[in-house]
Amino acid sequence: MSIQNVRREVMQFLEKNIDSFVETYLMPVEKIWQPSDLLPNSEKETFLEEVTELREIAKELPYDFWVVLVGDTITEEALPTYESWLMDVEGVSQKGEGGDNGWAKWLRQWTGEENRHGDLLNKYLYLSGKVNMREVEITTQHLINDGFDPGTDRDPYKNFIFTSFQELATYISHNRVAQIAKRFGDHKLSKICRLIAGDEMRHHHAYTEFVDRIFKIDPSEMMLAFHYMMKQKITMPAHLIRESGEAIGTAFEKFSESAQRIGVYTAMDYVDIMQKLIDKWEIDKIGNLTDEAEKARDYLMKLPGRMTKLADRVIVPAEEKLFKWVQPSITV
Repeated sequence: MSIQNVRREVMQFLEKNIDSFVETYLMPVEKIWQPSDLLPNSEKETFLEEVTELREIAKELPYDFWVVLVGDTITEEALPTYESWLMDVEGVSQKGEGGDNGWAKWLRQWTGEENRHGDLLNKYLYLSGKVNMREVEITTQHLINDGFDPGTDRDPYKNFIFTSFQELATYISHNRVAQIAKRFGDHKLSKICRLIAGDEMRHHHAYTEFVDRIFKIDPSEMMLAFHYMMKQKITMPAHLIRESGEAIGTAFEKFSESAQRIGVYTAMDYVDIMQKLIDKWEIDKIGNLTDEAEKARDYLMKLPGRMTKLADRVIVPAEEKLFKWVQPSITV
């Protein structure tokens, strides 16, 4: 049987438990928080006062912080690209022979939860008065137009490795932003980012569970997929990000530098996530591997050590890079 057919069978096997996955890792629409729960209520007479207070507190946050918050928002708002890519994975389709495809059900509901993140952050940025929303909107549209290629093709094994990694990376980013906002006295924004981070962690647990189950069914191929994704390195969703009038991807490096300068997401975080996945799936204990998969396992076990040495050599420029999204504050 071809590798493609085996993957399709494994996906069909896992699909039998899709309702359990949804119940365990996603929240009912009526019970989960919504963006309006966390922002000034435009129906109340106190709306303008609340917005004024939000804007005053926002003035205390540093430049690199706003760059990172905008970049995180744009990444969240490019959700249509991620859903369309995941819907093309082997074993996923809008409809199955017996009606709705279970994996499509999972992806639609996952998308519904993720969609709230960009919606909430976008509204916060708009109310804050600290960013050029038109430039932000242009970048968001460009990022969706330019597409996204995580290097997984239609392979569900590689895709689940990617989502396991990326959901944890997003958790780290939002959680660190929450901590910085709290430190500067913006408790509302801190709560916003903390709740978003909580969603990302739930989603991370779901995708690592999918991978864990595949390791039990098809260990060698799952190991080779993990090896492939770690060897080629995980592509960040914002890697094609650009500002108005610029070429594809030209804004990513300086956005990444802002994130590293304020400690939101660093080269060492990348290595730590890799190690967490190795530990989570107990890569050192997996048996019944082919010779090729054994070699892949050996490579994976040594990789965090090698990557740590590279991460230690990363030098982040101390000087802030200016973005069209955020104008520097003028001090009088």
